Amino acid sequence: MSEDVPSQDQRWPWWPLLPLYPYGRRRTLVRELLPGRIWSFEQLQGVWYVAVPIRMTVVKVSDGLMLYAPVAVTGEVRDQLRQLERLHGPVRTIVLPTASGLEHKLPVPAMARAFPEAEVWITPHQWSFPLALPPRLLGFPAGRTRVLGTDGLPHADQLRWLPLGPLDLGLGTFLEYACLDQATGALLLTDALVAISAEPPALFDADPTPLLFHARERGDEPMLDSAEHRRRGWQRLVLFANYLRPAPLDVAPLMEMLRTSLAPGCRQARSHFGLYPFRWRSHWQEAADALLPPGPPRIQVAAVLERLVFPRARPALLAWLRQLASLPELTWLIPAHYAAPVACSSAELAALASELEARPWATSEGNWAFLAGIDRTLLRLGLVPAEPLGEGSLSAGKR
Repeated sequence: MSEDVPSQDQRWPWWPLLPLYPYGRRRTLVRELLPGRIWSFEQLQGVWYVAVPIRMTVVKVSDGLMLYAPVAVTGEVRDQLRQLERLHGPVRTIVLPTASGLEHKLPVPAMARAFPEAEVWITPHQWSFPLALPPRLLGFPAGRTRVLGTDGLPHADQLRWLPLGPLDLGLGTFLEYACLDQATGALLLTDALVAISAEPPALFDADPTPLLFHARERGDEPMLDSAEHRRRGWQRLVLFANYLRPAPLDVAPLMEMLRTSLAPGCRQARSHFGLYPFRWRSHWQEAADALLPPGPPRIQVAAVLERLVFPRARPALLAWLRQLASLPELTWLIPAHYAAPVACSSAELAALASELEARPWATSEGNWAFLAGIDRTLLRLGLVPAEPLGEGSLSAGKR
């Protein structure tokens, strides 16, 4: 991520459609993950500085490049892709591998306009809320948009495509296509699996504000920059992103929050003028250590997905994991969020499936209590189904 990229080249004009931090300016970190074959375009996104990485993966295919899960299209992103095109051929394929992830869906029309010769592939069961709109009105280009599975599969001689779903979410459908690059053994994923490092990603190096904001105990504390503060802020961000309201977190009363606002050194937008409603209990570190053990990033199902997307769909998830575990070429995992690439073997995914099958699933206690309350409310209101699997499921073993 170059420090001298002009701010106008990092502009994302469509941010009001999904108003997430950092809003209209999206810095991009480009990394070569596997030499000459796979690259990562990484940006931050989040709410109230709860910002985590989101990734587009670029794969070299026989006649050019494939873009998997596009990110916000800025001048910086276009320039970096043009550099790859000069070395490896044109962008041939743009893939939206999820039916439900708005953060992945929103950039696709802009990416398609940036590369008008590329085919666009989307998952079946695309949906929108509150109005159910056809793909054309969602911005997918007519005439060059194909549906994964229905219209074939892109680069099927080089890539294997493995769907999870569809699962009925009530308002829409969860469906995700994993993609195995057979030449490298790299498995590209969207949301179903993540691997989270205990150390903050390099993406925060250009602007560690989200980390420093959440490293504090009170709103009147200055945002001091140090390795310890960055690490603490990252661990708290991950707890937020996974559990929304983890058990060690309290929300300060309004008057207490106002008393600590506008303190000297905090009278600026960067620190939200001292408004800081969070109070962390002393045992928050134990919760962070359980989620982020030392050593290499651990492959896991994000808690927010387990409790809100898969709470009654564990059989479909396990079948899909075991299908992935049957891939003998599997060497790397490249999810669309958090750490990548992560070394991974078929045996490790098989062990993960067995672990998930044996342990309590989508529990309601401790860090999971807030998510469980959301799920119960959605069930009571009839907004999510008690049985999410349909007869037409493409889940592993049912395709």
